[in-house]
Order: sequence, then structure tokens, then C-alpha cells
Amino acid sequence: MQQEQYQLAEQRALDRVSVFHRTRTLGPDGQSLSLVIVDLSQKGLMARCDQDLDREARIQVNIPGIGMCFAIVRWSLGGRIGCELEEHIELDEYHAALSALSLPGG
Repeated sequence: MQQEQYQLAEQRALDRVSVFHRTRTLGPDGQSLSLVIVDLSQKGLMARCDQDLDREARIQVNIPGIGMCFAIVRWSLGGRIGCELEEHIELDEYHAALSALSLPGG
């Protein structure tokens, strides 16, 4: 069981790309929030947020190269949130998004 969890965590880390992108998002009640996307995968993202969001909150995030995407907050801790995208990003769109985002140190 422990080996399976390690492999899952390792695969998840490989699927994520560190980015730095300031954007606005619409919170669950439609309010505009500041967000900094710090990593992105085809299935989700992690971001710094200027407001605490509840777990399971549904937000809209503008991802460059893709547009507005609905996401569900899976965790929120210390000004960071982890979100699962309602519709996973297709590989070609994912590469377009990464091309449009700032990569740290680049």
C-alpha cells in the first residue's frame, strides 16, 4: 500500500510544471479574487490566493492559452489552494498554456 501511494505522489509531481502567473479568478459567489498560479498540470493547479476558500468551492480560473476553466478547491492552507479542474486540459492545449505562462527562473 505504501509503495502505491509513493508511486502516485511521484507520478503527480512529474505531471506538474512550476509556473508563475498572476491572474484574476471568480470565487464561488462571483466575486473577483487575485490569484497567482504556481503550478499547473492537465488535471489541476496550485495557486496562492488573497482570500481563504472553502474546500469543495467551485471557482473560475482564466488560464492563458485556454480561457476560463471551472475548478474545485480540494485543499486550502496558508494562502495556497489546490484545485482539480472540472475538465482536464487536452495535451495540445496544455502545451499552449505552458508556452503562455511564465516559468520560474526563465
